[in-house]
Amino acid sequence: MSHQLNDLPNIAGDLFKVPTATDFANVASSTHAPRFLLLYGSVRERSYSRLLTMEAARLLEAMGGEVKIFDPRGLPLPDSEPETHPKVQDLRELAMWSEGMVWCSPERHGAMTGILKAQIDWIPLTQGSVRPTQGKALAVMEVSGGSQSFNAVNQMRVLGRWMRMITIPNQSSVAKAYLEFGEDGRMKPSPYYERVVDVMEELFKFTLLTRDVSPFLVDRYSERRESAEELAKRVNMRSI
Repeated sequence: MSHQLNDLPNIAGDLFKVPTATDFANVASSTHAPRFLLLYGSVRERSYSRLLTMEAARLLEAMGGEVKIFDPRGLPLPDSEPETHPKVQDLRELAMWSEGMVWCSPERHGAMTGILKAQIDWIPLTQGSVRPTQGKALAVMEVSGGSQSFNAVNQMRVLGRWMRMITIPNQSSVAKAYLEFGEDGRMKPSPYYERVVDVMEELFKFTLLTRDVSPFLVDRYSERRESAEELAKRVNMRSI
């Protein structure tokens, strides 16, 4: 059953938009290499989440992407330092620069680590008129010291949704990670490694598909109405 706007008394008609296929067709395509920010959740000397992140970086670069890995060492706890802290500024600038992200955490006590969570907590949903994460593609991975688990990746999916990111369907969970990496820090051939290849390939595709249309994908009625109300208030104040 179709409905006309006069059937929707709670809708502001001038702010109500009907999505169409031409909304996507009219968007210009970027020509630069896709940009990826990779975060990992351990500062141990031999950090398996960092080693797995580095494997992901090599794959994304081999596909033609531009990759930057954030080093969480020295990042303060959320709210313990001002936003002007150099590590916080570096992280936020990288978040805005990126078009896709990879989050990789060890599973500790059945959860992602506080190190990974702190990085995400320092990234704001909005920064002025810029949205550092919204509409961007995200891949999640985890490593564990025991049997395979999905607690950390499931939690990161919840966070990805909260940050209004497009978390891809595939994911990687590497069990007994200490057995999956050689002394040189490289991941050994295995089904786990092939899954990482699959995840990075899928992330690359989703990033290409969404990076130019993400502003349209996250545009929503409630924000358009809020912006219109704020504009009306400013105009009314000037007339007083």
